[in-house]
Amino acid sequence: MLKFLKKRFKLIVILAVIAALTLLYTSRSRAQQKKEETAKVKTGKLEEVLTISGTIDAEEKATLRFQTSGRLAWIGVKEGDMVEKYQGIASLDKRDVEKNLKKKMLSYMNERWDFEQSHDDYDIRGRPINDIGELTVEERRILEKAQFDLDSTVLDVEIQNLAVEYANLWTPIAGIVTKVAIPFAGMNITPALAEFEIINPSSIYFSAIADETEVTQLKENLAGALILDAFPDNNLTGIIDRISFVPKAGETGTVYEVKFKFRNTIGSNNYRIGMAGDVDFIVGSIDKAVFIPTKFVQEEDSRTFVFVKRQGKNEKVMIKTGEEINGDTVILSGLKVNETVVLPEK
Repeated sequence: MLKFLKKRFKLIVILAVIAALTLLYTSRSRAQQKKEETAKVKTGKLEEVLTISGTIDAEEKATLRFQTSGRLAWIGVKEGDMVEKYQGIASLDKRDVEKNLKKKMLSYMNERWDFEQSHDDYDIRGRPINDIGELTVEERRILEKAQFDLDSTVLDVEIQNLAVEYANLWTPIAGIVTKVAIPFAGMNITPALAEFEIINPSSIYFSAIADETEVTQLKENLAGALILDAFPDNNLTGIIDRISFVPKAGETGTVYEVKFKFRNTIGSNNYRIGMAGDVDFIVGSIDKAVFIPTKFVQEEDSRTFVFVKRQGKNEKVMIKTGEEINGDTVILSGLKVNETVVLPEK
């Protein structure tokens, strides 16, 4: 074996050198290919797209509470139920307020009889009841006091009747019951304790947030495309219904709510309040633009240039640029369509 290696030592060295050189050349070529990026000069329509994020919300939402404390006598709904507009959903024990109403009615009737008697007394003297001007000051005061007492009892009855009405809770909107704070009757509650929430699913919209630089590019009735994180394959179209005039409270920066009304293509039961997504708006476009990726554009001494692959070499070419749209820069002069621009190793 040793003799075999000695006889072919030169051949082995030559082969080793060739292999090393080949490996070195290949690795350099690969490294250069990795470090040197290229792109073609393209032409076509460039669209400036503004993307803002947000969540689903609803216009018709109601949080219902009783005006007074009391014992919860009846609950007619549970979470997930559908309710109609003005449907009763709960009530307090009304025995106390109903008895008070009856008591006020009796007081009213008693005062009514006193009022009638006062007028009858003065009518016996032969004076017309409505002819107050012929009464003495004392007589006029007696009749006026009777009228005041009667009016006071009427107001007591009306106020107590409102208390009976306030013992019932009706929903002002149709929708889904999303919260029932106390689901069982028989408990003594305060107005803040027994809380019911109703949301109308047919009134949902996408509430997006735009900062002060973005909101100036938007306007009402501008069309857009919404993609929800929960439905990435569904492109929902719609328009801007309203842009808030004042910043949204509770945010860290100055941002404005953009109310985006989208077309329901999946069904209202599939959407949920709080679902997140992004909505895209086309806020500008250029037809037949010549453009390249912005990262290939370089500047030096207030001059703009790119490197172009010409005859196998990277040639520095001065260019004039226009707008930058979504990561692409419009080329006004200096390049031709289908030329290859290069981003050489730094």
